[in-house]
Amino acid sequence: MTDRRVALAGGAIVASQMLINIGAALAKSLFPIVGPEGVAALRSAMAALILTAVLRPWRVAITRRQAGYLLIYGLSLGGMNLLVYAAFARIPIGVTIAVEICGPLAIVLLTSRSLRDLMWFGLVVGSLFLLSPARTGQGALDPLGVGFALAAAACWAIYIVVGKRVSAVKGSGAVAIGMSIACLLTVPVGVATAGAALLNPSVIAMALVVALLSSALPYVLEMSAMARVSSRLFGVIISCAPAIGALAGFIILGERLLPLQWCGIIGMIVASAGCTLTSARSAPALAEAETGLS
Repeated sequence: MTDRRVALAGGAIVASQMLINIGAALAKSLFPIVGPEGVAALRSAMAALILTAVLRPWRVAITRRQAGYLLIYGLSLGGMNLLVYAAFARIPIGVTIAVEICGPLAIVLLTSRSLRDLMWFGLVVGSLFLLSPARTGQGALDPLGVGFALAAAACWAIYIVVGKRVSAVKGSGAVAIGMSIACLLTVPVGVATAGAALLNPSVIAMALVVALLSSALPYVLEMSAMARVSSRLFGVIISCAPAIGALAGFIILGERLLPLQWCGIIGMIVASAGCTLTSARSAPALAEAETGLS
Protein backbone atom coordinates (compact mmCIF):
# COMPACT_ATOMS: atom_id res chain seq x y z
CA MET A 1 0.00 0.00 0.00
CA THR A 2 1.47 3.34 -1.05
CA ASP A 3 2.03 6.26 1.29
CA ARG A 4 -0.25 8.33 -0.94
CA ARG A 5 -3.17 5.98 -0.39
CA VAL A 6 -2.60 6.03 3.37
CA ALA A 7 -2.44 9.84 3.29
CA LEU A 8 -5.67 10.04 1.31
CA ALA A 9 -7.37 7.64 3.70
CA GLY A 10 -6.13 9.65 6.68
CA GLY A 11 -7.44 12.80 5.01
CA ALA A 12 -10.83 11.13 4.56
CA ILE A 13 -10.99 10.38 8.30
CA VAL A 14 -10.06 13.98 9.15
CA ALA A 15 -12.73 15.18 6.71
CA SER A 16 -15.30 12.93 8.37
CA GLN A 17 -14.48 14.45 11.75
CA MET A 18 -14.76 17.95 10.35
CA LEU A 19 -18.16 17.13 8.83
CA ILE A 20 -19.41 15.60 12.09
CA ASN A 21 -18.49 18.68 14.10
CA ILE A 22 -19.74 21.17 11.51
CA GLY A 23 -23.00 19.23 11.61
CA ALA A 24 -23.03 19.52 15.41
CA ALA A 25 -22.50 23.29 15.22
CA LEU A 26 -25.28 23.69 12.65
CA ALA A 27 -27.55 21.53 14.79
CA LYS A 28 -26.93 23.82 17.76
CA SER A 29 -28.06 26.80 15.66
CA LEU A 30 -31.52 25.16 15.48
CA PHE A 31 -31.91 24.90 19.26
CA PRO A 32 -33.75 28.26 19.61
CA ILE A 33 -36.43 26.97 17.20
CA VAL A 34 -37.02 23.32 18.14
CA GLY A 35 -34.76 22.77 21.14
CA PRO A 36 -32.07 20.09 21.48
CA GLU A 37 -34.68 17.33 21.72
CA GLY A 38 -36.30 18.41 18.46
CA VAL A 39 -32.95 18.51 16.68
CA ALA A 40 -32.08 15.04 17.98
CA ALA A 41 -35.42 13.74 16.71
CA LEU A 42 -35.04 15.26 13.26
CA ARG A 43 -31.39 14.30 12.90
CA SER A 44 -31.96 10.65 13.87
CA ALA A 45 -35.11 10.36 11.72
CA MET A 46 -33.36 11.82 8.67
CA ALA A 47 -30.29 9.64 9.23
CA ALA A 48 -32.47 6.53 9.62
CA LEU A 49 -34.24 7.27 6.33
CA ILE A 50 -30.96 7.86 4.49
CA LEU A 51 -29.26 4.77 5.91
CA THR A 52 -32.33 2.61 5.28
CA ALA A 53 -32.50 3.72 1.64
CA VAL A 54 -28.77 3.10 1.11
CA LEU A 55 -28.20 -0.07 3.16
CA ARG A 56 -31.61 -1.79 2.71
CA PRO A 57 -31.65 -3.51 6.13
CA TRP A 58 -34.67 -5.66 5.30
CA ARG A 59 -32.25 -8.00 3.52
CA VAL A 60 -30.42 -8.76 6.80
CA ALA A 61 -31.26 -12.03 8.58
CA ILE A 62 -31.41 -11.51 12.37
CA THR A 63 -31.67 -14.06 15.15
CA ARG A 64 -33.74 -13.45 18.29
CA ARG A 65 -30.59 -12.90 20.35
CA GLN A 66 -29.20 -10.43 17.81
CA ALA A 67 -32.52 -8.59 17.87
CA GLY A 68 -32.08 -8.05 21.61
CA TYR A 69 -28.60 -6.64 21.11
CA LEU A 70 -29.86 -4.42 18.29
CA LEU A 71 -32.55 -3.04 20.60
CA ILE A 72 -29.99 -2.06 23.25
CA TYR A 73 -27.65 -0.78 20.52
CA GLY A 74 -30.33 1.47 19.04
CA LEU A 75 -31.63 2.77 22.37
CA SER A 76 -28.10 3.61 23.53
CA LEU A 77 -27.57 5.47 20.25
CA GLY A 78 -30.83 7.36 20.73
CA GLY A 79 -29.97 8.20 24.32
CA MET A 80 -26.51 9.36 23.28
CA ASN A 81 -28.01 11.71 20.69
CA LEU A 82 -30.55 13.19 23.10
CA LEU A 83 -28.00 13.65 25.88
CA VAL A 84 -25.20 15.07 23.77
CA TYR A 85 -27.53 17.69 22.26
CA ALA A 86 -28.79 18.53 25.74
CA ALA A 87 -25.14 19.08 26.71
CA PHE A 88 -24.48 21.16 23.57
CA ALA A 89 -27.32 23.47 24.66
CA ARG A 90 -25.51 24.23 27.94
CA ILE A 91 -21.75 23.96 27.35
CA PRO A 92 -19.41 24.43 24.35
CA ILE A 93 -19.23 21.68 21.73
CA GLY A 94 -15.49 21.04 22.21
CA VAL A 95 -15.90 20.62 25.97
CA THR A 96 -18.89 18.32 25.48
CA ILE A 97 -16.96 16.02 23.15
CA ALA A 98 -13.93 16.03 25.47
CA VAL A 99 -16.13 14.89 28.37
CA GLU A 100 -18.09 12.43 26.23
CA ILE A 101 -14.94 10.69 25.00
CA CYS A 102 -14.55 9.42 28.57
CA GLY A 103 -16.98 6.66 27.53
CA PRO A 104 -14.64 4.76 25.19
CA LEU A 105 -11.63 5.70 27.30
CA ALA A 106 -13.27 4.15 30.36
CA ILE A 107 -13.70 0.86 28.52
CA VAL A 108 -10.04 0.82 27.55
CA LEU A 109 -8.78 1.74 31.02
CA LEU A 110 -11.12 -0.58 32.93
CA THR A 111 -10.24 -3.58 30.77
CA SER A 112 -6.50 -2.91 30.80
CA ARG A 113 -4.13 -4.72 33.13
CA SER A 114 -1.20 -2.48 32.34
CA LEU A 115 0.19 -0.17 35.01
CA ARG A 116 1.20 2.13 32.17
CA ASP A 117 -2.45 2.93 31.56
CA LEU A 118 -2.70 4.41 35.06
CA MET A 119 -0.81 7.38 33.61
CA TRP A 120 -3.56 7.91 31.03
CA PHE A 121 -6.19 7.57 33.74
CA GLY A 122 -4.44 10.27 35.76
CA LEU A 123 -4.33 12.52 32.71
CA VAL A 124 -8.06 12.00 32.15
CA VAL A 125 -8.84 12.97 35.76
CA GLY A 126 -6.59 16.03 35.54
CA SER A 127 -8.14 17.09 32.25
CA LEU A 128 -11.66 16.76 33.63
CA PHE A 129 -10.60 18.92 36.58
CA LEU A 130 -9.53 21.66 34.15
CA LEU A 131 -12.94 21.41 32.49
CA SER A 132 -14.70 21.26 35.87
CA PRO A 133 -17.80 23.41 36.44
CA ALA A 134 -16.67 23.97 40.05
CA ARG A 135 -14.89 27.18 39.08
CA THR A 136 -16.91 30.41 39.17
CA GLY A 137 -16.75 33.49 37.01
CA GLN A 138 -16.07 33.77 33.30
CA GLY A 139 -15.77 30.42 31.56
CA ALA A 140 -17.50 28.42 34.31
CA LEU A 141 -19.47 25.49 32.93
CA ASP A 142 -23.09 24.61 33.60
CA PRO A 143 -22.98 21.55 35.92
CA LEU A 144 -26.13 20.15 34.30
CA GLY A 145 -24.47 20.38 30.88
CA VAL A 146 -21.45 18.47 32.16
CA GLY A 147 -23.81 15.90 33.70
CA PHE A 148 -25.55 15.39 30.35
CA ALA A 149 -22.15 14.97 28.65
CA LEU A 150 -21.12 12.33 31.21
CA ALA A 151 -24.44 10.52 30.73
CA ALA A 152 -23.83 10.61 26.97
CA ALA A 153 -20.40 9.11 27.64
CA ALA A 154 -22.07 6.23 29.50
CA CYS A 155 -24.40 5.66 26.53
CA TRP A 156 -21.39 5.74 24.23
CA ALA A 157 -19.69 3.04 26.32
CA ILE A 158 -22.81 0.85 26.13
CA TYR A 159 -22.99 1.51 22.40
CA ILE A 160 -19.43 0.24 21.97
CA VAL A 161 -19.82 -2.89 24.12
CA VAL A 162 -23.12 -3.91 22.52
CA GLY A 163 -21.88 -2.83 19.09
CA LYS A 164 -19.33 -5.63 19.20
CA ARG A 165 -22.22 -8.07 19.49
CA VAL A 166 -24.16 -6.32 16.74
CA SER A 167 -21.16 -6.53 14.42
CA ALA A 168 -21.85 -10.27 14.20
CA VAL A 169 -24.97 -9.47 12.15
CA LYS A 170 -24.17 -10.20 8.51
CA GLY A 171 -24.21 -7.17 6.23
CA SER A 172 -24.07 -3.47 7.09
CA GLY A 173 -27.84 -3.10 7.52
CA ALA A 174 -27.46 -3.33 11.31
CA VAL A 175 -26.42 0.33 11.35
CA ALA A 176 -29.69 1.37 9.68
CA ILE A 177 -31.69 -0.86 12.03
CA GLY A 178 -29.93 0.64 15.05
CA MET A 179 -30.61 4.20 13.89
CA SER A 180 -34.26 3.33 13.26
CA ILE A 181 -34.55 1.93 16.79
CA ALA A 182 -32.93 5.11 18.10
CA CYS A 183 -35.87 7.01 16.60
CA LEU A 184 -38.22 5.13 18.94
CA LEU A 185 -36.61 7.16 21.74
CA THR A 186 -35.68 10.45 20.07
CA VAL A 187 -38.80 11.12 17.98
CA PRO A 188 -41.44 10.88 20.78
CA VAL A 189 -39.31 13.11 23.03
CA GLY A 190 -38.73 15.59 20.20
CA VAL A 191 -42.40 15.73 19.24
CA ALA A 192 -43.43 16.20 22.88
CA THR A 193 -41.08 19.17 23.33
CA ALA A 194 -41.05 20.87 19.90
CA GLY A 195 -44.47 19.96 18.51
CA ALA A 196 -45.50 21.50 15.18
CA ALA A 197 -42.23 23.44 14.91
CA LEU A 198 -40.65 20.21 13.65
CA LEU A 199 -42.71 20.57 10.45
CA ASN A 200 -41.19 23.94 9.53
CA PRO A 201 -39.75 23.44 6.01
CA SER A 202 -36.59 25.44 6.76
CA VAL A 203 -36.00 23.42 9.92
CA ILE A 204 -36.48 20.15 8.03
CA ALA A 205 -34.05 21.30 5.32
CA MET A 206 -31.39 22.20 7.90
CA ALA A 207 -31.98 18.91 9.73
CA LEU A 208 -31.38 17.06 6.48
CA VAL A 209 -28.05 18.87 6.10
CA VAL A 210 -27.17 17.99 9.72
CA ALA A 211 -28.05 14.33 9.14
CA LEU A 212 -25.89 14.21 6.01
CA LEU A 213 -22.94 15.92 7.71
CA SER A 214 -23.20 14.10 11.06
CA SER A 215 -24.11 10.58 9.91
CA ALA A 216 -24.34 9.66 6.24
CA LEU A 217 -21.22 11.31 4.74
CA PRO A 218 -18.88 10.49 7.68
CA TYR A 219 -20.03 6.86 7.56
CA VAL A 220 -19.14 6.63 3.86
CA LEU A 221 -15.77 8.33 4.36
CA GLU A 222 -14.81 6.24 7.37
CA MET A 223 -15.86 2.95 5.82
CA SER A 224 -13.75 3.69 2.73
CA ALA A 225 -10.76 4.73 4.84
CA MET A 226 -10.74 1.96 7.45
CA ALA A 227 -9.58 -0.62 4.91
CA ARG A 228 -6.52 1.50 4.07
CA VAL A 229 -5.22 2.65 7.46
CA SER A 230 -4.25 0.86 10.65
CA SER A 231 -6.65 0.90 13.57
CA ARG A 232 -4.05 2.83 15.58
CA LEU A 233 -3.85 5.65 13.02
CA PHE A 234 -7.64 5.71 12.85
CA GLY A 235 -7.84 5.97 16.64
CA VAL A 236 -5.25 8.74 16.86
CA ILE A 237 -7.13 10.85 14.32
CA ILE A 238 -10.45 10.20 16.09
CA SER A 239 -8.79 11.38 19.31
CA CYS A 240 -8.60 14.88 17.85
CA ALA A 241 -12.41 15.16 17.79
CA PRO A 242 -12.64 17.50 20.83
CA ALA A 243 -10.26 20.02 19.24
CA ILE A 244 -12.09 19.88 15.91
CA GLY A 245 -15.37 20.33 17.76
CA ALA A 246 -14.01 23.33 19.66
CA LEU A 247 -12.83 24.94 16.41
CA ALA A 248 -16.19 24.31 14.73
CA GLY A 249 -17.98 25.83 17.71
CA PHE A 250 -15.72 28.88 17.61
CA ILE A 251 -15.96 29.48 13.85
CA ILE A 252 -19.69 28.81 13.40
CA LEU A 253 -21.14 29.74 16.80
CA GLY A 254 -18.50 32.05 18.28
CA GLU A 255 -17.92 29.78 21.29
CA ARG A 256 -14.79 30.83 23.19
CA LEU A 257 -12.85 28.74 25.66
CA LEU A 258 -10.49 29.82 28.41
CA PRO A 259 -6.83 28.73 28.22
CA LEU A 260 -7.36 26.22 31.04
CA GLN A 261 -10.29 24.69 29.17
CA TRP A 262 -8.11 24.35 26.07
CA CYS A 263 -5.53 22.62 28.26
CA GLY A 264 -8.23 20.22 29.45
CA ILE A 265 -9.26 19.44 25.88
CA ILE A 266 -5.64 18.89 24.86
CA GLY A 267 -5.19 16.61 27.86
CA MET A 268 -8.18 14.50 26.82
CA ILE A 269 -6.78 14.28 23.28
CA VAL A 270 -3.39 13.13 24.57
CA ALA A 271 -5.02 10.57 26.89
CA SER A 272 -7.19 9.23 24.08
CA ALA A 273 -4.29 9.04 21.63
CA GLY A 274 -2.08 7.46 24.31
CA CYS A 275 -4.65 4.75 25.01
CA THR A 276 -4.97 4.15 21.28
CA LEU A 277 -1.23 3.71 20.81
CA THR A 278 -0.52 1.63 23.92
CA SER A 279 -3.57 -0.63 24.10
CA ALA A 280 -4.38 -3.18 21.43
CA ARG A 281 -8.10 -2.87 22.10
CA SER A 282 -8.49 0.89 22.33
CA ALA A 283 -8.40 1.86 18.68
CA PRO A 284 -11.23 -0.42 17.57
CA ALA A 285 -13.36 0.87 20.45
CA LEU A 286 -12.81 4.49 19.54
CA ALA A 287 -13.21 3.91 15.82
CA GLU A 288 -16.32 1.77 16.14
CA ALA A 289 -18.20 4.35 18.17
CA GLU A 290 -17.38 7.55 16.35
CA THR A 291 -20.04 7.28 13.63
CA GLY A 292 -22.73 7.75 16.28
CA LEU A 293 -21.14 10.84 17.83
CA SER A 294 -22.79 14.26 17.82
